[in-house]
Amino acid sequence: MVLQENISLKPYNTMGVEARARLFLLVTSREVLAAALAGIHPEQHLLVLGGGSNVLFTRDFDGLVLKNQIEGCEVLGEDRSYARIRAGSGEDWHGFVGWCLQHGYYGLENLSLIPGTVGAAPVQNIGAYGVEVGAHIEAVEAVDLKNGRCRRFEAETCEFAYRDSIFKGPCRNRFFITAVIFRLSKTPHLATAYADVRQALAKRPSGVTAQELSDIVCEIRRRKLPDPQELPNAGSFFKNPLVSRKRYQDLAERFPGLPSYPVDDQTVKIAAGWMIDRCGWKGRRRGLCGVYAKQALVLVNYGGATGRDILDLAEAVQDAVEAVFGIRLQAEPLIL
Repeated sequence: MVLQENISLKPYNTMGVEARARLFLLVTSREVLAAALAGIHPEQHLLVLGGGSNVLFTRDFDGLVLKNQIEGCEVLGEDRSYARIRAGSGEDWHGFVGWCLQHGYYGLENLSLIPGTVGAAPVQNIGAYGVEVGAHIEAVEAVDLKNGRCRRFEAETCEFAYRDSIFKGPCRNRFFITAVIFRLSKTPHLATAYADVRQALAKRPSGVTAQELSDIVCEIRRRKLPDPQELPNAGSFFKNPLVSRKRYQDLAERFPGLPSYPVDDQTVKIAAGWMIDRCGWKGRRRGLCGVYAKQALVLVNYGGATGRDILDLAEAVQDAVEAVFGIRLQAEPLIL
């Protein structure tokens, strides 16, 4: 275990902002984590960092950053229909999806090319193109950072919801997820109802395999979203709001064409990007940062922007949408 001091966090966040950690540790195993927790003061501020694709630093971190690098994938068991797979929480998410496809385990193909790590997936309950990861998780293994105890959270106790889980809110940063256990089908049941996917499939003369669906999703994402290596960003910066059906009907009457996605009998998800665009922010630049021209949900760092610059931009977008639509957009990233 090697604690580093005064480490720049710019290489560890896809938003590309400068911030420094007073202490920094690469966590490569549960044993390294246990040793770290045993050797620090109980009141030490801790921050768990995965791929850094869902965090915005607006200041230095006066504590210990635990950078997750726990790797490894193993098949715990399988039958004719399903496989149970344990993946280390520090595994690259897109790499893990590719590993599953290569081995004939299906269900995650719509979540291809999402940046970040396996351990971050259940925290955010990542979702894309009609699929949420929580539907394919059997359990989450974690260490309680308050007392060092190992915990196992069965899927039904993880409280998975739209971009949410038990690991956010009051429990955010309390648990260091060490592994995620997935239950994946050995027969493809492809989710192709999402509009962008349907449009891509309409150009094909025949059906599609799981790998081809993954490739289509990657193509869509590359077309719509900037590569953080080329234009720093944190992916979708805002959540799509969930509103009651009555609220949606009122909005749809006022704003014809407002895209919507039914969630259940009572709730509708509406497109935050459409509202941001309607407010004139799509493609708009403000200093060293701006709203991406191809996807209004994405805030980008053109180079040299601080976390405070980006947060000011986000708040200006939120103010504009609230003034027009009466809805305060919620930020997806953890803002420090």
